[in-house]
Amino acid sequence: MSQALPLLPAAQLAPLLAAYARSRRAVFWRGLLVAACLVAGSLASGWMAEVDLGKFGKHIGGFFSYFDRLTRLEGGGGRVWTDPGEWFWGLRPWLVQLGDTVLMAYAGTLFGALGGFCLAVLGAANLVQNQPLRWGAKRLAEFCRTVPDLVFALLFVIAFGLGPLPGVMALAIHSLGALGKQNSELVENIDMKPVEGAIAAGASWVAMVRFAVLPQILPGFLSYSLLRFEINVRGAAVLGFVGAGGIGQDLIEAVRKFYYNDVAALLVLIILTVVVIDTLTGLLRRRLLEAR
Repeated sequence: MSQALPLLPAAQLAPLLAAYARSRRAVFWRGLLVAACLVAGSLASGWMAEVDLGKFGKHIGGFFSYFDRLTRLEGGGGRVWTDPGEWFWGLRPWLVQLGDTVLMAYAGTLFGALGGFCLAVLGAANLVQNQPLRWGAKRLAEFCRTVPDLVFALLFVIAFGLGPLPGVMALAIHSLGALGKQNSELVENIDMKPVEGAIAAGASWVAMVRFAVLPQILPGFLSYSLLRFEINVRGAAVLGFVGAGGIGQDLIEAVRKFYYNDVAALLVLIILTVVVIDTLTGLLRRRLLEAR
């Protein structure tokens, strides 16, 4: 038969209740302070960004009317899906440009992943004792992921001319910085026992990374790389705006010339491509995480 616990004497219970009340008040005031900071930050950012809810409500109809215009045939006759042949009149060249976009994203992700792995290993405090080398690797990764890939693409277009090469280089550099940061966190959280065992067995630093580090981070490394590939497919479509190749060049041309039906068709192709790639890479990432 269960018995109730005896109550503490009032002299002993009072300090405990007072301490509990103080801790609850501290939690309340801390939460209130965080809420006040969020409100102040929101108001300040809204003021700096000139957010005007009245203007937003007044012009939001124009936003939806633009999409309504995209779905109407240029020569009249109804919606674009009623005449797929007219809507996707340039399907063959568009698919070629779309293929260039996907290949740009693939090549940029591949080179960026390889470079990101090198920076992650060189910047890991548990593997590299040379502090200047670690500092340099981390700052290089920060620079690569801080500068927008669109800026890199514009610089490379000026240097190398129009085409896919500037897009690949821009995506590779930006991916190098992003994956270098993500993979460095994987490396710094590995189990050090295999590393110590490899060093004790006389393995070189490269051999230690190959046999003691890489097997531990490989699933996470591949998962992050697949996620980056998804991002780069969307990014490659935008890089065409500055002449870096891919379907983005046709898209920006259609936008500038007010070819509404072409804009809608190109957006549909890009969205479908991203959905397919997102689905396939999502399946692969889940398999890799389950394996890990």
